[in-house]
Amino acid sequence: MSTLESALDLERPVVTARSNKTRERDTGVVRTIRRALREPLVHFLLIGALLFAVYAWLTPSSAQPSSNRIELTAADLNLLRITWTAQWQRPPTPAELQGLIETRVRQEVLYREALTMGLDQNDEIIKRRLAQKMEFIAEDVSALGAPKPEELKAWFENNAAKFVLPGRLSFRHIYFSPDQRGQRARQDADTALHSLSAKPANPAREPALGDRFVDQNYFADCSAEQVTKVFGSKFSEALFKLTTTGSWQGPVESGLGWHLVWIERITPGRIPSYEEVDPEQLKSEWTTEKREQTKRETFAAIRKRYEVVLPK
Repeated sequence: MSTLESALDLERPVVTARSNKTRERDTGVVRTIRRALREPLVHFLLIGALLFAVYAWLTPSSAQPSSNRIELTAADLNLLRITWTAQWQRPPTPAELQGLIETRVRQEVLYREALTMGLDQNDEIIKRRLAQKMEFIAEDVSALGAPKPEELKAWFENNAAKFVLPGRLSFRHIYFSPDQRGQRARQDADTALHSLSAKPANPAREPALGDRFVDQNYFADCSAEQVTKVFGSKFSEALFKLTTTGSWQGPVESGLGWHLVWIERITPGRIPSYEEVDPEQLKSEWTTEKREQTKRETFAAIRKRYEVVLPK
């Protein structure tokens, strides 16, 4: 073997070691890039930049307000026709289409003149609108895939209180109408309660002691929301504070008058098991929370780039 060949053989391990180090360094860079691409903030910035670039490309006239050229494309005219048709359930006539075009041109002319005069600067309405668009972009960025079953179950265990089943009541009532009794309605209800407590109860017949009610006298297994729909929130809140069953109680006021109530059964509120919860409701709640969390984190990351100075 020649001297040159021997020298090359000695150098080969060094080259191989350097190649391995280069590959390791490249692999580490790739892993870092992949981790960065999974960050919501990176998604936000990339998608936001893409949307702004596409918008600028599609609407060059908006990007160049000083231009005197206003060009409406075939797509613009088609959009005008579609919007009109959706509103009036028929396509526009040629005269109506011409009116839509003139309105669009008028808007564009005034818009460009307003930009030229700087009327968009420090305008609270424009600020709110642009901020709203950024919120929409963040909403798109925070779109999530479907959660895995084990992930969903673990989340439910930490948020089971969100799915609490409300308490329910079965009850009867005797109604005393202010329209028929005037100011005596409350007093008559008190008198009837005293009379009922002095004799054996017959709750199925005793509603006849009061006045005719617009709805039924017996309500089975009702939630507070269902009671509110019939009697109003004031009655519902008072009713669900009662804890005694098997006797007449009250009077309880509603938006319709006064009532004596007989609670037949109370079903306390409870937290359901994972299997009892509607899977679609569970997934919806999970998605909502994760989306809001992503939006908060994205805004917090952007917020760090700004300094807020308040008057001293």
